[in-house]
Amino acid sequence: MAILFKKIQEHSTKGQHILHGNKQSNTAVKISESKDSENAGISQESHERIHSGEKPYECKLCSKTFRHSSTFQAHERIHSGEKPYECKLCSKKFRHSGSFRAHERIHSGEKPYECKQCSKIFSDSSSRWRHERIHIGEKPYECKQCSKRYSSSSNLWAHERIHSGEKPYECKQCSKTFSFSSNLRVHERIHSGEKPYECNQCSKKFRKSSSLQAHERIHSGEKPYDCKLCSKTFSYASSLWTHERTHSGEKPYECKLCSKTFRDCSSLQRHERIHSGEKPYECKLCSKTFSCSSYLQEHERIHSGEKPYECKLCSKTFSCSSYLRKHERIHSGEKPYKCKQCSKIFSDSSSRRKHERIHSGEKPYECKKCSKTFRQSSSLRVHERIHSGEKPYDCKLCSKTFRDCSSLQRHERIHSGEKPYECKQCSKTFSCSSHLREHERIHSGEKPYECKQCRKTRLFQ
Repeated sequence: MAILFKKIQEHSTKGQHILHGNKQSNTAVKISESKDSENAGISQESHERIHSGEKPYECKLCSKTFRHSSTFQAHERIHSGEKPYECKLCSKKFRHSGSFRAHERIHSGEKPYECKQCSKIFSDSSSRWRHERIHIGEKPYECKQCSKRYSSSSNLWAHERIHSGEKPYECKQCSKTFSFSSNLRVHERIHSGEKPYECNQCSKKFRKSSSLQAHERIHSGEKPYDCKLCSKTFSYASSLWTHERTHSGEKPYECKLCSKTFRDCSSLQRHERIHSGEKPYECKLCSKTFSCSSYLQEHERIHSGEKPYECKLCSKTFSCSSYLRKHERIHSGEKPYKCKQCSKIFSDSSSRRKHERIHSGEKPYECKKCSKTFRQSSSLRVHERIHSGEKPYDCKLCSKTFRDCSSLQRHERIHSGEKPYECKQCSKTFSCSSHLREHERIHSGEKPYECKQCRKTRLFQ
């Protein structure tokens, strides 16, 4: 009887275990279902905020609001300085995982995102989306103040700071402030000397990826951005935007000190350094300082002898792209820049600006040693060499040195016998443009130089 009762008890307990086991299984299923539906709800809810404009997450430090908690958390790290994601190869740290993953692809060279229209590949999806809008012309982001539209939200934010003047990112070394973090990061590399972006073809290194991409197009010859008004093509979008303002006449960047306006931000920054005298770019070989990075790059080529820009028609090489473009207009005869006062036309904008100062009498560049003023910065630099005795341009054939590049070029034609300037009336050729201009006066009868004592005019000065 006792044995029978024990067996019944064991069977009852076993049944309870099975029942409890089933209850646990059912509960687990219900919890899992509940979590799945909750996640789906959050995703749907998050999406609906795009339409409703709701931003329920508010920063306690600056009152900025956000749609998603993840974006809010990433923002908080701006205030705290926390960068929890560290690269194992170079120890660089990042605020959020997306930036960290994109950075890792710099080391690996991985570009998993491909444009379906032109097969161009990208290291991150956002770069691909921005690129795809070039093909479709989509600009979904609109400025509420001036109705200007942009293909990406980051470009809109950058533009909005033109209106607000906001510069929330500050360099810890020199206290310079910037409108966005990417500009601060690039600026910090001036202090550190870091150039993380390397060209696979010539091993040249760059501070920012956009500079590398622009440089790579020198090798490939690619010009994917084309002007809809004149069909001119450009290597990068910023050059196209600046060019489009040539047609529209728009100059949205204004100097707060003299009210002069500019087509692009970099031109304004260069101009502001005339007022401040700031020259933050230093040559590591001769310690000479410059007001903008492009002047430093051009100067460095004096030391290296590098001339990476080649004319496709005559194979002549140049140390900077602007010299090549100016040279190409000799072949094409193109003179797209017109003086508004006398309608004289020029092959480059700098020549027009210099010419316009004849009308205005403006001489904004002053020598600090003798107070002599000049219409253009290059004339001031050449003049300063009279005081310093510097002659940085060296003839490779006879070692004669010169104060300026144009004097060296004229001298080199003595060795080569080259006479590139031809008179259109009698086909006579000359080694320099000034000799051609003097010769042309024989045909035109122009006598621009007058004696102040007897009022007699003559051809030559």
